[in-house]
Amino acid sequence: MHEPYLKAMAALLRRCQPRHDLYTVFGDCVEAMAIAIVNSVDLRKRDSREARYLDIVGRYQPDIVDLFPRVLAQLVHALEAGPGDVLGALFHDLELHSKARGQFFTPYTLSRFMAQVTIGNPESVKAIIGDHGFVTAMEPACGAGSMVVALAEAMRDIGINYQRHLHVTAIDIDPRAIHMAYVQLSLLHVPAHLMVGNSLSGEMREHWYTPAHILGGWNARLAHRRHHEPADEMLADASETPCSPFPVSRAAPPPRKPGASPPAMPRQLSLF
Repeated sequence: MHEPYLKAMAALLRRCQPRHDLYTVFGDCVEAMAIAIVNSVDLRKRDSREARYLDIVGRYQPDIVDLFPRVLAQLVHALEAGPGDVLGALFHDLELHSKARGQFFTPYTLSRFMAQVTIGNPESVKAIIGDHGFVTAMEPACGAGSMVVALAEAMRDIGINYQRHLHVTAIDIDPRAIHMAYVQLSLLHVPAHLMVGNSLSGEMREHWYTPAHILGGWNARLAHRRHHEPADEMLADASETPCSPFPVSRAAPPPRKPGASPPAMPRQLSLF
């Protein structure tokens, strides 16, 4: 499904060789895409991001800079053909991954399986959305966004409009990974808050909000839920606070008596 577009993207990027390092050009291309998208909707830090964009394109001759929008066009066509981790696949097809850098992205087939496990009983998820309007998901090491894309696709497959009823918080320590994830989630219109940071220490350095997050008014929706729902229900919402990236741990509930109603399902879907 994505193969023709992957080949076209790889062929375009390889034109930078031997004048430029392919790994560097790939990273600059994806960062330029991310900045172009975020600056169209998010005015916060727009000037500093624009300066960064000009710094990136200023490193290359016009023929190399011209490759960036052409790669983006192929990515758009690929995602229109069907959801998937296209940039993660491209990264591997270009043989840019390495043990030294620790960059290996989850295969999309595995991500699809994990997404189905995460959702569990579709009726439970639909019931949560019926009661509360949306569910949240947390991905503490998102890479290029493979599992988030798979979750969105899995929700779509069970009849849920993820663009309206899913919000994702995603973190990765590698800025390049966040740029890749941001571009793909933006093009798929996934409401998401992505952060460059360390999920273990809670230290966050950069915040990226997808167009779906900003245009969908998700800051207000998330704030409303934090302020108007019981404290015990908010235990599932820890991912919405950058200083606390993981869901709050809870002790196992006592065994239910026969015939008792099942406990409420947390409204956060965790991905790993």
